[in-house]
Amino acid sequence: MDIAKLREAHPDHWMRAAAIRTLTLDAVAAANSGHSGMPMGMADVATVLFKNHLKFDASAPLWADRDRFILSAGHGSMLIYSLLYLTGYEEMPLEQIKNFRQTGAKTAGHPENFLLDGVETTTGPLGQGIANAVGFAMAEESLRARFGAKLQNHFTYCIAGDGCLMEGVSQEAIALAGRQKLGKLVVFWDNNNITIDGTVDLSDRTNQPMRFKSAGWHVQEIDGHDPEAIDAAIEAAKKSKKPSMIACKTHIAIGHAKQDTSKGHGALTDAAELKATKEAYGAPLGAFEVDAKVKGEWEAIGAQGRGARADWQARFDEQSERRQAEFNRVFAGDAPKKLSAVIKAFKKQISDEQPKMATRSSSQKVLEVVNPIMPETFGGSADLTGSNNTLTEGLGTFDETNRKGRYVYYGIREHGMAAAMNGLALHGGVRPYGGTFFCFTDYARGAMRLSALMRIPVTYVMTHDSIGLGEDGPTHQPVEHLAICRATPNTVTMRPCDTVETAEAWEIALTSQTSPSVLVLTRQGLPTLRTEHKNKNMVASGAYVLAEAEGKRQAIIVATGSEVSLAMEARELLQAEGIGTRVVSMPSMELFAEQDESYRRQVLPAGPVRVGVEAALRAGGWDRWLLGERGRESKQAFVGMTGFGSSAPAEELYEKYGITTANIVAQVKALL
Repeated sequence: MDIAKLREAHPDHWMRAAAIRTLTLDAVAAANSGHSGMPMGMADVATVLFKNHLKFDASAPLWADRDRFILSAGHGSMLIYSLLYLTGYEEMPLEQIKNFRQTGAKTAGHPENFLLDGVETTTGPLGQGIANAVGFAMAEESLRARFGAKLQNHFTYCIAGDGCLMEGVSQEAIALAGRQKLGKLVVFWDNNNITIDGTVDLSDRTNQPMRFKSAGWHVQEIDGHDPEAIDAAIEAAKKSKKPSMIACKTHIAIGHAKQDTSKGHGALTDAAELKATKEAYGAPLGAFEVDAKVKGEWEAIGAQGRGARADWQARFDEQSERRQAEFNRVFAGDAPKKLSAVIKAFKKQISDEQPKMATRSSSQKVLEVVNPIMPETFGGSADLTGSNNTLTEGLGTFDETNRKGRYVYYGIREHGMAAAMNGLALHGGVRPYGGTFFCFTDYARGAMRLSALMRIPVTYVMTHDSIGLGEDGPTHQPVEHLAICRATPNTVTMRPCDTVETAEAWEIALTSQTSPSVLVLTRQGLPTLRTEHKNKNMVASGAYVLAEAEGKRQAIIVATGSEVSLAMEARELLQAEGIGTRVVSMPSMELFAEQDESYRRQVLPAGPVRVGVEAALRAGGWDRWLLGERGRESKQAFVGMTGFGSSAPAEELYEKYGITTANIVAQVKALL
């Protein structure tokens, strides 16, 4: 690559891009770790995008109508950190760049949305960012239809690398975006032909432009170091009614001795090579030094969107007070004030009528009363709408013909759905929920983990929660999935026992600000156990006494979901024999763990024998509640699964694996 020719052809552009490259080299060298090559290779694309196209104001990083910039290739985090520093974001002084990857710094190894307002989404696990970008673009379309182009009219730009496009979730995202005709989504493919192991052809021969075209994208191929070609491609992409992919042929670690090699992907720390690269760039040689003229130009770029933001604010101020309040409410993520009253009224109705129904159906009943009062809810399912019961009347289908629709047919794309929902939530203004079978959290797992890490309130509606789904067999029977959901930090897993608890679980999910919720719901019908109406949300306590012992308390049966009704039946039999038995419903172990110790010990006092009941493995939290938080406080046993299930009617499976009233009674008696 002839660096001198590039410098001569576009000297001002070159020096602005060189500032990104040199900051990257200095930061990675100082940290002695990181990824230098990608930011160096994509600096030209980023420079043209930020200077000529990206609508943003560095002084207002959360402006609701900004363009969104997503770095799917998150290992190249110094690209975005350099841009934030150069354009003058307050949270990114030079000290942050100097402390790249160090303790307490906001410049983490991979971009983290909760550390920096200028980072739209947490990336690093490859492929997630491009799938998030699809969700961002869907949110923009939905909100433009709802609030009008005066308040929502912006683009989503994403940089993805070879690795992003190899990950399976990228295909799910690309196909979904093409089907939805997301014309305000632009993806730059960093086509540098290098992965950690070597050249891409070691592992892949996909014709990426043809792949995108086949999914309905507008595709261009350009020299990723030619600013005029980059600019023209972005202009063309913005005019297309299709999502756009711009294949940018780049040189990883451009101008460095390790250019176009796998070693150029990672940390370039050799001092002599760094000095030689800076000399080739014609850039200042001092560590973290940026030419004052260049820094001023970049700061002007960071300020050039202030006029657009002021114009937007004027348009916003022209809206009615009610419309302004609603816009601000949904972007703040606040539930409408009437939600609590609606949930209470629904609970009262159910306690009075006492229906028997599957909690997946209960969930739909809740959504039927919630969706009309929460226009920000945005539902969907991974091709299981009729099974997940996630669609309610009046939502309408979200597609290119109806952007006011609030229900997405995601197709058989659990991972893509979950990652897109992350993008929807991160964009702001919408509250996404999506369904699949609980077993298929395996497919969605990468994005579910990031929901928790990013502290965003996505709701996962996971039905067919146990061997209770019956004949579909062990491939579809989730025995270990509760354990992994409960083990994931900052995830609220709720397995309600009836319709009342399901309503309370939804209220928690819809009012959450910083945690995703997993609603674990049954296929089989369950009786209403909460027959005495309480205004209080009992699920919020995580666990509570559903039925108290009569006489001396000798046993406590702790159960979740569909097995709570078995616990209640066992209690009747034990009480008939004079064995005082308390039943504790524990819909959420995580929420129970958050309660103060006095409440936990009130619900689970030391002394009485304890039997846990759940149609799943014991792993994932049961020992804490059965053995006691201070050790072996009580004799205990567990009635549940010890391995995979099998294909048979649900009633037969419960009998086969001993998850029965008779076995619960027997376990209690054996402990006494």
